[in-house]
Amino acid sequence: MNLVLEQIFQVGFFAATLRIATPLIFATLGELISERAGVLNLGIEGIMLLSAMTGFTAAYFTGSPWLGVLAAIATGALLGALHAVLTVALGLSQHVSGIGITLFASGLAYFFYRLVFGQQASPPTIAAFQPVPIPGLAEIPILGPILFQQYALVYLALIGVILTAFLIYRTPWGLGLRMVGENPRAADSAGISVTARRFEAVILGGALMGLGGAFLTMAQFNAFTFGVISGRGWICIALVVFGRWDPLRATGAALLFACVDALQLRLQAVGLGHIPYQIFLMLPFLLTIVAMAMMSRNAVAPAALLKPFRKEER
Repeated sequence: MNLVLEQIFQVGFFAATLRIATPLIFATLGELISERAGVLNLGIEGIMLLSAMTGFTAAYFTGSPWLGVLAAIATGALLGALHAVLTVALGLSQHVSGIGITLFASGLAYFFYRLVFGQQASPPTIAAFQPVPIPGLAEIPILGPILFQQYALVYLALIGVILTAFLIYRTPWGLGLRMVGENPRAADSAGISVTARRFEAVILGGALMGLGGAFLTMAQFNAFTFGVISGRGWICIALVVFGRWDPLRATGAALLFACVDALQLRLQAVGLGHIPYQIFLMLPFLLTIVAMAMMSRNAVAPAALLKPFRKEER
């Protein structure tokens, strides 16, 4: 227990927690926006993977990680648009479409990576993002190293949480988004285009998922591997439920998961007797299962989630 406490109460531990949480925050916000409009996106895992690959490839050949980020965002938005066409325009099963996009995007990521880089003994690397200390604030004891000596994308994720909450709860667009997810008939009667609003939400959500994938290959790591996502997309779906479809609560859930993930990494590094490292690896996912079992009982999803809208039907 003393060893665990020693690992937790360190500035570096909390800074690492925030970095680990960043891709989860981006992707969770993307999934949350999509589900608020009534569309479940199970393609999140594949979207993050293909976006991570395209972003890394763009950064590798241009030498600019920011161009890689833009490529990843564009990839996520395109896959989000594909999901919107299948589920919103055509009214197909959101489950089937999402799983299909995950399989399709994952296959494309593997194929194009092999096509571009071939079979190499060691994966190619890029000049990844570096921490950007904020002058003045970075020197604040304790909080400075945790909050103000991070990557630019970490700051962007924190700003994104505030903007998403403001967008959903304080703007006409957000009000329409919530109406579309709760009662699309009422939204349509109020003059809101349900189809357009759902398209916008799913495409925006896909772009944020792509941004989450980009962080992994261009900030947290500086290379692309086929296991770079490692189930984070599925975790984000659980985090949306755990956060009760609220941006601030979902971000808190992402930080909790990242905290456990950071802890297991440190426990692996220091070693605890003869405990297999696989025990540590499963801790964050075990937490997710327990949290889902506890929170899903009272969680109230948007009423129109998974329900296609057809204007001509009454």
